[in-house]
Amino acid sequence: MLIGIGALALLLWEPHIEGRNVHATLFQIYFQDPFLAYAYIASIPFFVGLYQAHKVLGYARQNKVFSPESVKALRTIKYCALVIIGFVAVSVIFMIFEDRDDRPAGVFMRLLITLPSIVVAVAAAMFERRLQHAVEKTLRAA
Repeated sequence: MLIGIGALALLLWEPHIEGRNVHATLFQIYFQDPFLAYAYIASIPFFVGLYQAHKVLGYARQNKVFSPESVKALRTIKYCALVIIGFVAVSVIFMIFEDRDDRPAGVFMRLLITLPSIVVAVAAAMFERRLQHAVEKTLRAA
């Protein structure tokens, strides 16, 4: 929950301190920057994945880890991580068409988002596969 609140606070606070928006009005910040709108739309899979992780932890607390619901939640986390990677890949196209001098910084920021998303996608896929096999075994035994 704290990660979600912190990420939402950063999404709302950061555009106000960005270099080109320091002296801009709220209308200029939020309605004249298409990349900012893209960043807000791209953050939706992050929050969905975070909610699904919260659900998986709830299933663990209730001793329902080996259930189809937890497998479905892990699959959703995997897809959310893959969608985030896709959004980052498309944002590279935005970066190519911009005439800015800070492209290396943009590439680094995109790597900071992509690498953990890859780790989360791989881990979720591995846990999903193992839980799916465990769920199938328990259903066969029953």
